[in-house]
Amino acid sequence: MKAGNKASSLSSLAVASVGAATLAVSLWMYHHNSNKNHKSDLASGDSQVDGGDAQKSKKDDMLHREIDIDGSTADGLGRILAKGTITIAYCSTTGTCEGFAKKLHKEILDRSARNYKLVQLIQVSEVDWWDELLNNEGDADDIGGSGGPPVLLFILPTWTDGTLPPNSQNLLQSLSEISTDWRVAPEPLRSSSPELQLKVGAFGMGSSAYDAHTVGKPAKEVFSCLVGKLGARPLVSKNVGGKREGKAKSKSLMVGDSEVGDSEVVFEKWMNGIVNSVIPVGQNNVIDGKKKPNGNSKKQQHVEEKKKGEEDCACKSSGDTSKNEAGCCSNQNSEDKNEAGCCSNEKSDENDSMTDSLSEEEDYDDDDDDDSEGDVLDVEDMGNVIKSQSSSKKSREPKEMVTPKQAKALKKEGYRLIGTHSAVKLCRWTKHQLRGRGGCYKHTHYGITSYQCMEATPSLACANKCVFCWRHHKNPVGREWRWKTDDPKMIVEEAVNMHVDMIKETRGIPGIQMDRWAEAHKVRHCALSLVGEPIMYPRINELLHELHDRKISTFLVTNGQHPQAINDLVPITQLYVSVDASTPESLEAVDRPLFKDAWDRLKTSLSCLKNKGQRTVARLTVVKGWNSDEIGGYARLIALGHCSLVEVKGVTFCGKSDASNLNMSNSPWHHEVLQFTKLLLKELNAIREGGDDLMPEYDLACEHKHSCSVLLARVDQFAVPDENDPTKRKWRTWIDYDKFQELAAKHAADPTFTFGVEDYVADTPSWAVAGADEEGFDPTDNRHRKKKKHPKYTKFDDDGIPTHDTFNEPLEEREEEDSWGSYYCHRIARRGKGD
Repeated sequence: MKAGNKASSLSSLAVASVGAATLAVSLWMYHHNSNKNHKSDLASGDSQVDGGDAQKSKKDDMLHREIDIDGSTADGLGRILAKGTITIAYCSTTGTCEGFAKKLHKEILDRSARNYKLVQLIQVSEVDWWDELLNNEGDADDIGGSGGPPVLLFILPTWTDGTLPPNSQNLLQSLSEISTDWRVAPEPLRSSSPELQLKVGAFGMGSSAYDAHTVGKPAKEVFSCLVGKLGARPLVSKNVGGKREGKAKSKSLMVGDSEVGDSEVVFEKWMNGIVNSVIPVGQNNVIDGKKKPNGNSKKQQHVEEKKKGEEDCACKSSGDTSKNEAGCCSNQNSEDKNEAGCCSNEKSDENDSMTDSLSEEEDYDDDDDDDSEGDVLDVEDMGNVIKSQSSSKKSREPKEMVTPKQAKALKKEGYRLIGTHSAVKLCRWTKHQLRGRGGCYKHTHYGITSYQCMEATPSLACANKCVFCWRHHKNPVGREWRWKTDDPKMIVEEAVNMHVDMIKETRGIPGIQMDRWAEAHKVRHCALSLVGEPIMYPRINELLHELHDRKISTFLVTNGQHPQAINDLVPITQLYVSVDASTPESLEAVDRPLFKDAWDRLKTSLSCLKNKGQRTVARLTVVKGWNSDEIGGYARLIALGHCSLVEVKGVTFCGKSDASNLNMSNSPWHHEVLQFTKLLLKELNAIREGGDDLMPEYDLACEHKHSCSVLLARVDQFAVPDENDPTKRKWRTWIDYDKFQELAAKHAADPTFTFGVEDYVADTPSWAVAGADEEGFDPTDNRHRKKKKHPKYTKFDDDGIPTHDTFNEPLEEREEEDSWGSYYCHRIARRGKGD
């Protein structure tokens, strides 16, 4: 035991066995008590950065702590180092690793290992790893004193920069501390008794779209530390499955890549190796005195036949009798041994010798596949995916963007796929306005006809995985275009045809107004915001020209991660940049970007808007409890681009998703969004009054209560004196679409021709202006409310804080204090208390 430069007396004490034992116990007690004090701060379940707002219920927590003993259940956790115990530890951010862990748990229980009487499924954040790995006193008594050696299995995702999710980082931290603390004996998990030797295995989940070098990194680090430094042994005792690129493969540790599409196949392979090591082939599994079939008889027969021909394997290879620690023998020329104790014929790097993936590329990262029922690929589809990827790499031809699994998930949610990377879907507001029940916020703010608007995208891939994305991350991800590229003319033609087909299908919906239904067959507007990042499409300018040639206006939304593409974009009707966070840290937490320099890219993209001659919009999606702090930061970002307009919209909760833990409490009320916007306006004015003479003046222009959307507009571009009252402003945020098409055509014919925002503005109707009694609802339509559904508040003060409830009764003082205005005043004090 090394004591470094510590005093000689302490070194002597460390060498002495009694002293070392005393120190170890004291160290354990310190960490045990300190972990007890802060363990409540660790979120259970799929918590994200900022601790997550949704807390697991007590019942759900007990389900996660469920322990099966001979098929029954019991409360509490068994000792990990106890004989006859199998522990499956996992953490999960999108549900994939949790699904894999439960699948492995069920598989082991179904196979009924007779040497293991306790199989427990736990979350990484629930465990005091110092206690479990260093204190094994009385473990045998806990479960009867008999059974096979303890088994510890990890199923781990990859978070930002190759780390574990925030609520589970105690695992790597504890392992690092144990392995480097001089007071802990070297290899404390090594045992001279085979029945007490801890066996480990790990499966890492990831996506190479983030970073090919960090895929599965947490699983690799955990396995490497346990085996290489702490003395645990790999569960799978021999290399199985041949070689890959001349390197030996260890089945104790494997990594799946959701970007490649092989994660489920790799997990199945890893799980089979794990289960067959826990329950050796040919073992009689007994339940209630009866033998239970394994369910893998063909595989077992094959293994047994193969075993006969390989009984002495490498031990008899040219007289070489060397044998590695995991029980595998090396070939004649084998000199190197990896950390797992397995030998290889050739030298291999540390990670490759312990990992395996069915993908052709060694790229992995983040726990991000949705593992919901019905989305799992069958064997034929997965075989086609792998075969397609393999052939694509060999031929060096770009592959198709959408995998069969992704296509199935997108179609299930109503997307109509076009070619290999585009899609169209009918917006709910299109159906609303066809029935005379009101249009979307773009109808209120900009005067589009919602039932003549087509929602589409030329790129299903995106460079972000935003926690509030209502697409639930069914689409691909990527930082750059690496797929086949379809013709833009074909995309536009197919999109229009599919959209019209969907309009035709609405004819039977009750309440459809047939005059509007007939007009809806002609598309006049296109919202390039359906899913993915449309500006990634390499031929985006050609696609925009195709739309303009058809007299279709263009509203393009980008997440601000491709500034050069923004700079190169041709004039369009309106260009949006999503501003989802006000600090680099909150951007990482909310948008989960693939780019490591996402913050710098966002700022550069906003700066590019200064040079665009047409309407530009900074779009803020307010997620209560996630990105609603530091309003001054939003103002500084908006100031970079001198954006024409600023849209502030409350996030819409679209149901439970494994992609995030958002719930209804994260969706702000309209009065809360209005208050947020007014505070933002004050910050913008403060920047202008602080000496930035070039900073334009903004003011509150429009609101659409139904969408929880408020619009700020530049006074110099959209406001003129009111003819009836020169002291008041008249807003012109609506668009003269015919005029725009005329100007766009002139620019297409002569690129030197330029035009600006003021050249195609139109008057905003009084009902759309902020503060109007209609609250942004078009009076030509009829407001429809569900039965027993009424506004929570009916009156508000000048700051947007509610003063009267749904029955027009004054609110009590406490209720007013709980509103959004007070929420901002006390945000820091209340942080973490479940607002």
